[in-house]
Amino acid sequence: MADDGLSFLNGSGTSADKIRTLDWENTELGHPASWPNSLKTIVSLMLASKFPKAIVWGDSLTTIYNDGFAPILGHKPEAMGRSFRDIWSEVWPDIGPLVEKAYAGESTYIENFPLAINRHGYEEDCHFTFCYSPIYDENGRVCGMMDTVMETTETVLVQRQVSAVNAELRHRMGNLVAMVSALASQTFRGEGAMSERLDIFQDRLKSLGEAQAMLTAEDHPEATIKELVDSIIGSRMTAIGRIDVEGPVVALKGRKALSLSLALNELFTNSIKYGALSSETGRINIEWALRDAQFSFRWSEHGGPPVKPPTRQGFGTKLIERFVAAHFEGNAKIDYRPEGVEYEILSNSRNLDF
Repeated sequence: MADDGLSFLNGSGTSADKIRTLDWENTELGHPASWPNSLKTIVSLMLASKFPKAIVWGDSLTTIYNDGFAPILGHKPEAMGRSFRDIWSEVWPDIGPLVEKAYAGESTYIENFPLAINRHGYEEDCHFTFCYSPIYDENGRVCGMMDTVMETTETVLVQRQVSAVNAELRHRMGNLVAMVSALASQTFRGEGAMSERLDIFQDRLKSLGEAQAMLTAEDHPEATIKELVDSIIGSRMTAIGRIDVEGPVVALKGRKALSLSLALNELFTNSIKYGALSSETGRINIEWALRDAQFSFRWSEHGGPPVKPPTRQGFGTKLIERFVAAHFEGNAKIDYRPEGVEYEILSNSRNLDF
């Protein structure tokens, strides 16, 4: 078989076939058989590589690429033989100066470079790690460049997700440590036998753990008020059937969910000991609403023994008033009415972060 000057294209592949069949006469390069040996050699090496590569040649920036480079092009118009500037016109202000550096004899290596490209009929934010290297001819003159590139869009997105998860974990751990520290400090500072205070602390810690479990389940950083209430009721079987719960779906995040869970635990515990649930006839109404940009939550007891206000303000009262108010960025107040304890939270609905 006679040598047609295309023996450097003996490798198989779609890109090699395109080089053979493309009409190169309308390009600066002319027919491949007449290409300089330096170009033929580097094209042969590029086609044999599995790594995405493209050669940019001459003043017209004529592009020749291998099969590995094709996915990066997506559905752009056929790039073989076209100007690199035209192919990447939407990002030329970003990569043009780097091409000029390569033609000046200076290589560039960049990792995870962000580019907004259009290769599927719409603009998409992508990232690439690439190297632009000058190509020299037999006389030591720069006659083009090699673009060796790997798309890293998915890698960057995963890294961002991992960073976001780590930041959320740090935030949650900070919330949890602060809560536990406050619980321990205030509980053990109070009066009463150490064993009694330890029981109170363990009960509060259990409630905190249940709320935290909801916030971390299936990477879901929020819990609805109904879920928090059901969790507390479920751990106190004697209360089932005597509690009316009503309200829309309202999801709480972070400290709001944790503080409400602790407040519910305090209210239930006190109700079982001294309030409506300490008798067989007592009942509790729990309701919350969103009206006119205002969030309200109300706990109301009735049918139990007459209520006597506490003689001193313990940590439980501070928790359900001050802690909750601060975390909900609103007001929280408990009222020891003779007919039954009433507790209310009021806040702007915008403070709920949904």
